[in-house]
Amino acid sequence: MTHHSVQLPPQPGVRPDVIDSVHPYISWYLWAFSGVFAVCFVGPLLVAPLVWARAFRWALPAETALTVYFGRCLGAAGIGIVAGAVRAAPHPGAHAEIFEIVIVAATLLCLVHVVGAFEKRQPWTETAEIPLYAAIAIANVLMYRAL
Repeated sequence: MTHHSVQLPPQPGVRPDVIDSVHPYISWYLWAFSGVFAVCFVGPLLVAPLVWARAFRWALPAETALTVYFGRCLGAAGIGIVAGAVRAAPHPGAHAEIFEIVIVAATLLCLVHVVGAFEKRQPWTETAEIPLYAAIAIANVLMYRAL
């Protein structure tokens, strides 16, 4: 079912598509983005923020309660973005707002990492993420424009 090149979500009782026939590459991108982001970043932040921090070379403070709290908060927010991307993957044209959300989030994360690099308050692993977040923002702009 398409209308002006936007595929509508499936009707109740109909097997949903996994990959959009109108925008297959965008569907694949959303599935891949969701999986990698969930497994490598936000999942570990949500369930084990101090393990994640050590893996990314952060020095842990003596008192870790606030660190754990903010790590879990960021992980939870990230899982919300992943859930939106998973929801959009089968029919990205019907859920273009996920691209706007990811563009804003990735741009802000890129800026936060740039500031951290200039202030020399983060390990090199965080500075190395700057091109990653820039690429995510750019990729989502391109995907959004292709819908």
